[in-house]
Order: sequence, then structure tokens, then C-alpha cells
Amino acid sequence: MKEIKLITHTVITGASQGLGKALAFECAERGRNLILISLPNEGIQEFRKYLIEMYAIDVCCYEIDLSKETELHELISTITHLYRVDMLINNAGIGGTKRFQEASENYIDSILSLNIRALVLLTRGLLPLLKKHSKAYVLNISSMASFGAMPFKTVYPASKAFVRSFSVGLATELEDTNIQVSVAYPGGMPTNKEVSERISNHNELVKQTILTAEEVAEICMKELLEGKTEIIPGMAGKISRLFFRVCPDAIRLRIFRKNVLKEMMSYA
Repeated sequence: MKEIKLITHTVITGASQGLGKALAFECAERGRNLILISLPNEGIQEFRKYLIEMYAIDVCCYEIDLSKETELHELISTITHLYRVDMLINNAGIGGTKRFQEASENYIDSILSLNIRALVLLTRGLLPLLKKHSKAYVLNISSMASFGAMPFKTVYPASKAFVRSFSVGLATELEDTNIQVSVAYPGGMPTNKEVSERISNHNELVKQTILTAEEVAEICMKELLEGKTEIIPGMAGKISRLFFRVCPDAIRLRIFRKNVLKEMMSYA
């Protein structure tokens, strides 16, 4: 049996790339020891070595598929028995753009299992660890897409709306405890080819408002530690949130449908 680590760790899911990797850097710069979760073969072990060398912190890695029920429960059991945890960052998530009828059952199930089920069960499973500290934190990564329905994305924004509702509800439930629950709504970031291409089609003014994953991570950590429940990074995010509030759904959905169809045609 492995020896229980007496030092405190931060758990980050989806930590091998994009926002998850940026959040890992942000935590490392603050001297936080890390438990990094990623899919297999995504370079997490090399990232671990780099963080240890650069920041002299303790870093542990687990390469698993959180959408798989057995692997998720094994991870929760391992962390519960071997570690002290005072921060959980639920960042792992997937989405995509396609016609709903063309989406396979496996594709839909993967989104629901990772974006919703894994997030909820990991949070529930680690709450007993978080409660042992004088102050602990949960940061759930939702999306600007959570504020409204979106054609050709359908399941993804619905899953992120769940994360939003779940997080705000849990934050209120735990407001008289030691656990701060926050939810972040980042917009598009140039973290993969599809999003980068979409951003490149915007005008220069819009491009200048797009935040990098590193900038989003810095804002998220700052406002999480300040005790803010809902985090909207950057001016572009705040403008997008205002657009969702004031623009009638019928008009917004029509605009979005036209833009996404144009985008899909360019990929064809």
C-alpha cells in the first residue's frame, strides 16, 4: 500500500492542454502541489517533470478516461485514501459542432458522461477531503455557451448549462461552510485548431478582446481565491454575457445558426 501524502494537493482534470494546463501553471506559480488528471498519451508525464523542475512542488499524475465509470470511481478511491486535497478544479470537458442527427450515440454519451457525470461525482467524492481544511475551493469550468441554446452544438451548451446551475446551487448550499464553490464561463480560446480558425475569421477589434488560456487561468484563480461565485473572464466575456441577456432568443439563434452553417461549409 502506498504511503499517504501529508502535504496538501490541488486536483486538476483535463490538465494536459489548453486551459487545464494553464491552470496547472497558475497553481504551480502559487506553490500548490498538484494531482493532474488527463487522458493517456497526452504528455502529462513530461509536463509533470517540467513542473517539478521549475517550481519544486510535488506533482502526481493519473492518466485515465473520466467518462468511464470504473476508472472514475477508482480515481476517487485512490485520491481519498492517499491524499489531502484543499482545491478541486473540474476543467475536463468536450464538445463539437455537427448536426444533431449525425452525432453518434457514443459522441453524445461522451459529452454527457464527462461534462456532467464525472464533474458531479468527482466533486461529491472529494467533498469529505475538502471539508477537512479551514478553507477549501471547488472551481468548475462551464462556458459562455451555458447562457443559451445553440444549434449544431445542442448537447454541449446544455451540458455546460447544467454545470452552471449545479455550481451556483452547490455554492449556495455550502455558503456557511469552509468550501468556496465557483464557476467560470470562458469564451473561445485559441487552444485547438478548430477554435483558432474560428477566431481568425473575426475582425481585428474582436481578435484583440480574445483572451489566451493563460490570461483566463490567471483571472479564474484570482477570483476563485477572492470568493467570487460566478467568474466571467475578460471584457469580451462580459459583452457576450450582456448579448445573451438583451438579445431575444429568436434573433440570437438565427444569427448563430447562420454563422455556424457558414463555418461548417468552410470545413466541408
